[in-house]
Amino acid sequence: AEHRRVADARFGQDRGPTMVGNTAIAESKPVKDRYKFQRGYAQPELYAPVTGFYSYLYRTSGLEQSYSSELSGQDDSQFLSRLVDILSGSVPRGGAIETTINAKAQQAAWKALAGRKGAVVALDYTTGAVLALVSSPSYDPNKLATHDLGDSTKAWNSLNDDPAKPMANRATREIYPPGSTFKLVTAAAALESGMTADSKVDASAYKLPTSTKVITGNCGGSSVSLSQALKVSCNPGFARLGATLGADELRNQAQRFGFGSKFLDEIGSAPSRFPDELDPAQTAMSAIGEFEVAASPLQIALVSASIANRGVLMEPYLVSQVTDADLNVVRTTTPRAHSQALTASSADELQKMMVEVVANGTGRNAQIPGVTVGGKTGTAQSDRIRNPYAWFTAWADDPHVAVCAFVEDAEIDASEIAGGRVAAPIAKAVIEALR
Repeated sequence: AEHRRVADARFGQDRGPTMVGNTAIAESKPVKDRYKFQRGYAQPELYAPVTGFYSYLYRTSGLEQSYSSELSGQDDSQFLSRLVDILSGSVPRGGAIETTINAKAQQAAWKALAGRKGAVVALDYTTGAVLALVSSPSYDPNKLATHDLGDSTKAWNSLNDDPAKPMANRATREIYPPGSTFKLVTAAAALESGMTADSKVDASAYKLPTSTKVITGNCGGSSVSLSQALKVSCNPGFARLGATLGADELRNQAQRFGFGSKFLDEIGSAPSRFPDELDPAQTAMSAIGEFEVAASPLQIALVSASIANRGVLMEPYLVSQVTDADLNVVRTTTPRAHSQALTASSADELQKMMVEVVANGTGRNAQIPGVTVGGKTGTAQSDRIRNPYAWFTAWADDPHVAVCAFVEDAEIDASEIAGGRVAAPIAKAVIEALR
């Protein structure tokens, strides 16, 4: 009984709102039952990966969890506001958290995914602010927050039994084979090693070392420039290049881009992975985003963001500021750099190469009149049963945004253009929404 009273008191708090612009996407409203306040979510499926849920039986997740003390008004930064409420006899009120999400970009990402399994992440690459974060399929947090605990239990069981995994945050907490989007990492390592966009790459058929596997591809010639190799996503050229650079160089470059790191503590993330032990054949396959390389859509967005920001990887964040119940700002997020992923000169050169991908290569479907867009397509097929993953990552000069669009089931035959056909239009829609 004592535990029940504590839980009732916790669940009956007047929690503050979570805001996107001037709109509350999560807020508590007074009700006439034992708990006094009901937590509710506007546009629940659209924002569930951001807000998380607030439940009597299943506690909290997402921003509801990481900012629980601020939302409930119990954080140390809200002491004065809490003291005023106590002295005046008022019911303690929670503070508000203001997210970095742009409503138009979020809606555009959700609409462009069109119900397919996948995720979209968009970042302001100059600050690290997350402008869109969508995961599909999603779920309705209202069904877990309900005061009818029987209904809450049914919803929880249904969501966890669903094979589509609607509660899985595909944007940050799941990692997948990134396919040819990883060639950006390999290209960065090549530029950092002294190559230029005009350096020649052997693009002829490549037999993997100590293996019978041969990697082929029509790259526009048997010897092409590094820029041409990226433009047409030349598998034999990049596989051979990766073997030449070596596993250590690729691994170090991947780590500078954030592989192996966790980001967005507010909602949690899985670190992206570049394998530790590689033989030459595995190194070649890893260089084109295969073998055991795995990345989250957030991580691939961060690669583009670093390149667009002249090599500086900014720490991503979801909350811009926190206010107390009287709207006094008690905490503000200050943008900060995570790492120097590559030199400014290498980043400038890689930017031009990515622009060529969109202007004349596999990323044509991301072209936007009047906007400079650089991008990279990716298609990944880890087995012969499922359809390929489709990826596209890009950045734009105006607005300052980096995007990753990921579709878990491209619903077309495996080919290099899957990312360009399926995912590039999604990224384009998000960039256009921010203009």
